[in-house]
Formats: sequence, structure tokens, C-alpha cells
Amino acid sequence: MDLYEHQARELFEGHGILVPRAEVATSAEEARACAERLGGRVIVKVQVKTGGRGKAGGVRRAADPPAAELAARRILGMDIKGHAVRAVMPAQPVDMESEFYVSYAVDRASGRFLAIASAEGGADIEDVAATRPDAVGRVPVVPAEGVSRHKAAEIAAAAGLPAEAAGTLTALWNVLIREDALLVEVNPLVRTPQGQLIALDAKVTLDDNARFRQARRGVQETTYDDEHEAAAAAKGLTYVKLDGQVGVIGDGAGLVMATLDVVAGRGARPANFPDIGGGASAQVMADGRGVVLSHPCVTCVLVNVFGGITACDAVADGIVRALESVRLTKPLVVRLDGNNAARGRAILDACAHPLVEQVTTMDGAARCAAELAHAAPAV
Repeated sequence: MDLYEHQARELFEGHGILVPRAEVATSAEEARACAERLGGRVIVKVQVKTGGRGKAGGVRRAADPPAAELAARRILGMDIKGHAVRAVMPAQPVDMESEFYVSYAVDRASGRFLAIASAEGGADIEDVAATRPDAVGRVPVVPAEGVSRHKAAEIAAAAGLPAEAAGTLTALWNVLIREDALLVEVNPLVRTPQGQLIALDAKVTLDDNARFRQARRGVQETTYDDEHEAAAAAKGLTYVKLDGQVGVIGDGAGLVMATLDVVAGRGARPANFPDIGGGASAQVMADGRGVVLSHPCVTCVLVNVFGGITACDAVADGIVRALESVRLTKPLVVRLDGNNAARGRAILDACAHPLVEQVTTMDGAARCAAELAHAAPAV
């Protein structure tokens, strides 16, 4: 369950991480009143669960309350990557000397957490990671050991962060563990001329399996701005809408992220971030295909599964079941590897559907999907 920024920053603040004063507004008039209470000059930030908000025009500076009202009026009602804007967050501006990036995420492949940090945070962190990977520090964290002061200092040193960032890294780890999170991210974490470290942004993804604890902490049931995300959530699937044409289905967030990268590397754009989970049944596989294909911009679907807990023959059964219940009108590229892969491939071979193409490698499957997407008529 992804949190809105204003929800995530409340968790940060509760664990001692400094954040700017801010309020939430659902109308332009409320934004003006918020700015008056916050001292007049504010940054008006859109509240949607997606990245790239600033580049999309969802973050605006306002010199006074009337300007805050105008900024909110321009932002509210926008569509940012398929997310309708219903709220903004006026926040006090912060003078910054340096910008950093810090995060913790689950690394399912290693059974550990991964600390990712860089001394070059900000809106272009993805470009930094892609063009200069040595500027991004990656430090594995053993769950049973956690992030002590010494480990935090190791992470800071690996990323080139100032030594005083160790305290924030420790506090961020506490957010991850004590709030049942799968991902916590600050971009940017800034250092002020006075030497304070302040989180200007906050991103948190909570573990759905711990909802019974999160409810006691006041975390509200998540709402969805996109109908496809809502439909996926109703079926227990993790799904985030993107702006491409290649629908993707995978098991495990790490494999899915790698798949999105490989698809993009082949010159195509993924249409979604999905995760059918580590123990997906045939029914879950069928549900996932239905949700992905319901996206009108999808011109082909890439299924990339590495069988572990999820056996490849169960995935193949799910694909065949879906083909029997709903007529397939778009190409389906399938790559199966790992547990029962040979059996899964045999099931799909026996099905012999003309729109299903099997490829044995992830790179080959991504290349095939990209070619099909480019060949499809424009939507």
C-alpha cells in the first residue's frame, strides 16, 4: 500500500526525521488559508501516488497566500500519469545547501534489505543512477542485525553522505521496520546552511500483510485514482499504472523492476508496474492478465516469471485458463524459467495459441515485446 506524501511525512516526523511544516488542502481556498498559517511563502505540492510530480508541473512556488491559491487552482484537477489530482500540500520552503538521496527497500533475491543512497539527490537521481552508477551507494542490510549507528555510518560513507546523515539513516530504518514498510525513500534529503538535515519529500510503501497493525496506527484504507489500480487491488494484486504500451506481468518486485528496465532498454515503454507475488496461483495469473489487458494503451503483454514458490506450470495453467475465458486480441510474450519451467512451456506449446509466443531469455522476451509494440497501430 503506497502512502501519499503527507501520510509518509507524518511517519517520518514520528520517528524524529525533520520535515518542513505543511498542511493538506483540497480546494484553492483551503490552500490560501494554509499558506496564511504557514507564514505566507510556501511550496504547493501535488498529492498523487506517482513520481515525476515536479516535472509534470505539480510543484509550484508561491510567494504569498494569494499566489498559493492560484497555484492550487492550477494543480487541482490535473491528470499526472493517469492520477487525478484531488489534494495539494502547501509546505514551508527550506533553504538548502546540498541535496541527497536515501532509501531502504526489500531485496527479495538475497533475502535482505538494501540501503541505496547518493550524495547527488534531486529530480535527476534516475539519470545519475543510469549514467554514473558509482555515484550511488548500495549496501545490503541483514534484517536480524538492522541499521546500527555503525552500519549507518557505513552506508553514509559508501554514498558520500556527510557523517551527520547517520542519524537520519538510523531513523529511516526505524520507519521501515516499526511501520511494516517494504520501501522508504527520501528524495531529496537536504542539508541547510545551518547544518540541519530535512526530508523535503517522503515515499513509503507499507506491507499489505500488516494492515491489521497499520489500522491501529491511524493509516487509512488506501484509495485509488486509477480504475485499473482499483481493479487490481480488489483482486489482491500490486499494480501501478505507467504511460507505455507494453503490459508487464511478473512475480516479485525485483524481477518486475528488472523487466521494466530491460523493456525500456529495448526502446519500448512499460504500461504498468505489476507484481503477482511470490506464490501466485493460476487464478492470480489469470486475474493479472485481465487487469493488464484492460489498459487501453497496451498493445502487447510480456509475462516474465522465474519459478520459485510460483511454479511455472501453475503460471502456464493460469494463462491457458485466461485464454479459455476471455478472447485474446493482443500478442502475449511469455518467458518462463526456474521451477517446473519445462512443464510450463509444454503446457503453452500444447495450447498452440496463435497470439502467444514463448521466448527463453528475459532480454529476448523484452526485444520481442518491444518489436510487437512498435509494430502495433498507434492508440
